[in-house]
Amino acid sequence: MSAILAIAPHPDDETLGCGGALLRHKADGDAIHWLIVTEMIEAAGFSAAAIKARENEIAAVAKAYGFASVTRLGLPATRLDGEPMGDIVQAFGAALKKIKPETVYVPFPGDVHSDHRVTFDAVAACGKWFRYPSVRRLVACEIPSETDFGIDPSRQPFRPNLYVDVAKWLDEKIRIMAAYPGEMGDLPFPRSAEAIRALAMHRGSQCGAAAAEAFMVLKEIR
Repeated sequence: MSAILAIAPHPDDETLGCGGALLRHKADGDAIHWLIVTEMIEAAGFSAAAIKARENEIAAVAKAYGFASVTRLGLPATRLDGEPMGDIVQAFGAALKKIKPETVYVPFPGDVHSDHRVTFDAVAACGKWFRYPSVRRLVACEIPSETDFGIDPSRQPFRPNLYVDVAKWLDEKIRIMAAYPGEMGDLPFPRSAEAIRALAMHRGSQCGAAAAEAFMVLKEIR
């Protein structure tokens, strides 16, 4: 049994980016863990109702996946780039040492959202094998509405080199994503059920599966 960690800058990134892979890991007997980087706070302009709704969403999603652990760093959502990087790296390092994951799923560094880019940079800073020897595999996710909207020409585009067949788990992934009603929308919204399914079918067509999730392997130690 392996320990698998999905790092989500915001709740929903874990499902959009690697929800099918997580469900497959769980079916294979792996222990899956969820690290939520940011949270809504009233000081940042979020209402008490929105914060309560998000807490309910997190509880429902954690139950649906059956995570072995849920770690919350509690950093401010949409304002991560204003936090001292040293403090962020320290928080990530403490979580990695506690969970001891072998595989870590992270957001792609070219994502348009600054919270995603900061999250990636902090995880990359924890990439030294002698400090976090449990980590054998670092994998970047494709997150609809973030990865596909990264248009900075100076950044490397998302070029997948790993495809995971998730045909058996796609319906469940979409059902779990529905636990975030505020993050979903109607087609052609990129986080609509139809768009999520279409992307999975497209990635599946690239690897000979009915549905797949695509990733970039950034580091692997065998």
